[in-house]
Amino acid sequence: MSASTNQSSSSTHKGELHIDPTGFVKLGSQLPALANTLAKAINDLGLSVSETQQRTLLLYLDQLLLWNKAYNLTAITNPEEALIKHVIDCLAVITHLPPGTLLDIGTGAGLPAVIIAICQPERQCTALDSNQKKIRFIKQISSELGLHNMQPIASRIEAHEASYDVVTSRAFASLIDFVEVAEPRLADNGFLCAMKGKAPSDEELRALDGSWHIKTIKLKVPRLQDSRHLIELSAKNV
Repeated sequence: MSASTNQSSSSTHKGELHIDPTGFVKLGSQLPALANTLAKAINDLGLSVSETQQRTLLLYLDQLLLWNKAYNLTAITNPEEALIKHVIDCLAVITHLPPGTLLDIGTGAGLPAVIIAICQPERQCTALDSNQKKIRFIKQISSELGLHNMQPIASRIEAHEASYDVVTSRAFASLIDFVEVAEPRLADNGFLCAMKGKAPSDEELRALDGSWHIKTIKLKVPRLQDSRHLIELSAKNV
């Protein structure tokens, strides 16, 4: 099941994009190459992402690297590596996400929540993390980028009470732990979507199979050799 991305026209069919460098601080001379890498990845993923949205994705990357030390946002400091392992990695799940309101648990620097909010302005996204500094960064960047569909919240998931059509996470090591904390926040007929490296073990799948329909989607992330999967879970009707 997939949700629509913004259908604005884009001139990036050949994998080339020319970005106005105004406002960029950290990407500097690497901006043209990074813009082309991003444009080609978007084309390879079959996404419809406007040039304005692509510029916004690069501005997010620029600010992520600029404020990294102050907010302890990522261990990756190389711009190209951060583009691939953060931005493009998150873009790879977008066509697979069910529609509706979205909660991203343990969002950190806003991954994947900010990436989804940029590409799907029609979707209301909530970025949840107990780390106050990282949520301050997301609030700051959401305001600067005009992400009116983004709501950053500093809270533990156990203290958060709203419900959502889709609950995502990129941070949980254990699929079982993610399901345990995310299930109470899931709306009726909603979906849990866990971004994982390796596919879940047979043991994990057996532990969840009694209560959940489980779909394992193998992702191909452009420029990334590492294994990536999206695990989609929906509750079985009892």
